[in-house]
Amino acid sequence: MSEEKHELKRSLGLIDATSLVAGSMIGSGIFIVTAAMARDVGSAAWILVIWLVTGLLTMSAALSYGELAGMMPNAGGQYVYIQRAYGKLISFLYGWTVFTVIQTGTIAAVAVAFSNYTAVFFPMLENKILTIGTSFSFTNKQVLAIIIIMLLTFINTKGIKSGKIIQVVFTSAKLIALFALITLGIYIGFHSNTFAENFATMWEAKKTVLNENGTLTITKLSGVVLVGAMGATIINSLFSSDAWNNVTFIAGEIKDPKKNIPRSLFLGTLIVTIIYILANIAYLALLPLYGTPSDDGTIAQHGIMFASQDRVGAAAASAIMGNIGVLVMAGLIMVSTFGCNIGLILSGGRLFYAMAKDGLFFQKAAELNDYDVPAKALWFQCIWASFLCLTGRYGDLLTYATFASLLFYILTIGGLFILRKKEPNAERPYKAFGYPFVPILYIIVTSLICVDLLIYDTRNTGMGLVIVALGIPVYYLFMKKK
Repeated sequence: MSEEKHELKRSLGLIDATSLVAGSMIGSGIFIVTAAMARDVGSAAWILVIWLVTGLLTMSAALSYGELAGMMPNAGGQYVYIQRAYGKLISFLYGWTVFTVIQTGTIAAVAVAFSNYTAVFFPMLENKILTIGTSFSFTNKQVLAIIIIMLLTFINTKGIKSGKIIQVVFTSAKLIALFALITLGIYIGFHSNTFAENFATMWEAKKTVLNENGTLTITKLSGVVLVGAMGATIINSLFSSDAWNNVTFIAGEIKDPKKNIPRSLFLGTLIVTIIYILANIAYLALLPLYGTPSDDGTIAQHGIMFASQDRVGAAAASAIMGNIGVLVMAGLIMVSTFGCNIGLILSGGRLFYAMAKDGLFFQKAAELNDYDVPAKALWFQCIWASFLCLTGRYGDLLTYATFASLLFYILTIGGLFILRKKEPNAERPYKAFGYPFVPILYIIVTSLICVDLLIYDTRNTGMGLVIVALGIPVYYLFMKKK
């Protein structure tokens, strides 16, 4: 009897792919990062401008990726695009960075965010199991985070259908809940004076720094200094809007990928951009922008700027529903992060599968199981993400990774121009919207943001570059092995 041949099955439609784009983007960031942005620029209008610019950048990148996705509807997505434009070394460095920090670091951080909000209902999760010195502690929350990663990995090894159903259900649930929160927030907020007060001096930007002695240092921002501050703080909204490209990793399992991947990229990023802007309008309608960091202050006194533990979403829910709002928001973020990780885990394994097929990852990761999924690639991802949960350094890794991720977005969109020149007659069922102006504008604006981050956050951006560079000797080790 001949051995049955296993191959990736095209079983995901447009709704599934769009659900993956939106579901992977919406994690916990939208409920938290606006507090840091408020401290950095201190202006209601400029905060909304930053979220709008983030949305437009994300959508323009997604529309540009649509052309590459139509040309190369293969598992691995962005890794494949980079390889075709730049060769194996650069594509390996991308895959290396995705494995070491971008995908696994995000999976770890999202799983720990799930545990943090589960602890609202089960405080015993805060208990420490082991402490070593002052820098390392192992808690029940980390145990739960690892269990969640293992559970979702196991579910995804049982076939694309299992992961698909859970992904669609959880993405739908969080979209409905977010729309309800936004609608209630805007309705209730507009019946108060908060929105008008926040926009009374909406273009007056100021940076607020909380000093160690509890005092505040407030610096007015204008001109070049304001642009610099906005360029530095946009990393928060860009991180919250990242992972939209994950749908390209699973191109080998999408029906009619030449049409459905470009469509899902556009629809998913459009939906999330609208939600994020509306969510921030709801925050500004419900909560004062400015506040004080005192421990005994009310939600209104803390404002967006000093919301407890930066949980702006929880503060907004409390303004709508009172104390029960904290529990409602904790539940929503649990749903959001659980659904986010389903998509991240499902898609990441496909990229490492594509790398293994090229001999640039552990060879076992190139195998498909009886359900036609790269189970071993998923488990390799699970092991490293779980290790990052143990270290507690995933937060730092994410900061490094976001900068590196931006660099690879620039490179990938630059690949559009290279491939148009190298392969003018290649099949392009979808052509990048606004080419060449939209892709060029994305490259220019994102490059300026990267330069700004190098100036304002040299340590973290430098570490991002170090992580990418460490992949160079690893690449030559794999090539030598081949």
